[in-house]
Amino acid sequence: MKAAVYYEVGGPDVFRYEDVPDPTVGESELLVRVEAVSIEGGDTLNRWQGAPARVPHVVGYQCAGTVLEVGVDVTAFAPGDRVVTVGLDGSHAALRSVDHSFAWKIPDGLSTEEAACVPVPFGTADDCLFEFGHLGAGETALVHAGAGGVGIAAIQLAKRAGARVLATASSDDKLERLKELGLDEGINYARSDFVAEARRLTDGRGVDVVVDSVGGRTLQGSLAALAYRGRCVSVGDAGRSAAETLDISGMRPNNQTLSGYFLGAELFLSPRAHAMIAGHLEAIARGELRVVIDRTYPLAEAADAHAYIESRRSFGRVLLVP
Repeated sequence: MKAAVYYEVGGPDVFRYEDVPDPTVGESELLVRVEAVSIEGGDTLNRWQGAPARVPHVVGYQCAGTVLEVGVDVTAFAPGDRVVTVGLDGSHAALRSVDHSFAWKIPDGLSTEEAACVPVPFGTADDCLFEFGHLGAGETALVHAGAGGVGIAAIQLAKRAGARVLATASSDDKLERLKELGLDEGINYARSDFVAEARRLTDGRGVDVVVDSVGGRTLQGSLAALAYRGRCVSVGDAGRSAAETLDISGMRPNNQTLSGYFLGAELFLSPRAHAMIAGHLEAIARGELRVVIDRTYPLAEAADAHAYIESRRSFGRVLLVP
C-alpha cells in the first residue's frame, strides 16, 4: 500500500510517499480502506518529537473509510461498513488495521470526510468540559486555540450546555467566524494578554473552566484566569514550547483544580467514552453540531498539509485523501 512515512522526526519535509507492506488483521481487528484522514494536533507533535518506534513510520491518530475485512472475533462490523477509527498511529496510509473497540459506524447522513473529523476533537472537548471540567449552565468557559479541531468542538458543546463561551485565536477573522458556532467573546492572543482580557470580560471574576490545548507558558496563564473554584484541564502542547514549572500557590486558597487529560486512556479503560463519541456522530448527522473542514490534500502531499497546519492559517480540520 501507499503511505506517507518518515524515518526520523523533524519538520514536514521528513515525509516520504512510499510503498509499505499492507497491515495484517488480528482476531479482534478491522482492515479499513482509508478514504479520509483528519490530521490531528498530536500527529504534528509526534512528527516533531521522539524517535519513531519503527521505520518507516506511519503517523496518525484518526481516519475513516470502508471495512474490507474483519477478524474472527469481530461481530459488530462487517465488510462494506463505513467506519471512523482511532489509533496511536497508522492513519496516513491507504489501509489501516485497528481494534474494533476503536472504531465507530458512520451514521447515514454523515459523510465519510466529516466523520473522519469527529472522535478525537469532539471526544476530547466533551470530556474536558464536562467529565473533568464539570461545566454547568450559566458558567463561563475559556477555550484556547478556538479555531482548531478541539476548540471548534468545545465552543459548540459549551454553548449547547448553556455556558458563556470565550475563546482565543491568532486573528480577528478567526474569532469572527467562530461566533456562528457559539462564541460569545473572542480574545486575539497575538494582540492582547488573554488573562487580562478574560478577567475584564468577567468583571474581574475569572472563568469557571479552561480547556488548555496549548501548554507551555500558556498553562500558567490559564491558572491565573480561573475564578474561585475554577477548573483547568490541560489537554495538549500545541504551542510546542517546553513545559514550565507551574506556580500553583494561588490554587489552594481559591479551591481551584488542574487536571490532565488524554482521550486514549479513557477509550482504553471506559466504555462511557466510546458511547459518548457515538452520540456526537449521531448529533452531527442530525445537524445539531458541525464539523468544519478547511482544506483537503492528496496523501502524497502530507508534507504540504502538515506545513499548512503549522502555519497557523487553518480554520478547522485539514484532511488527507489517499
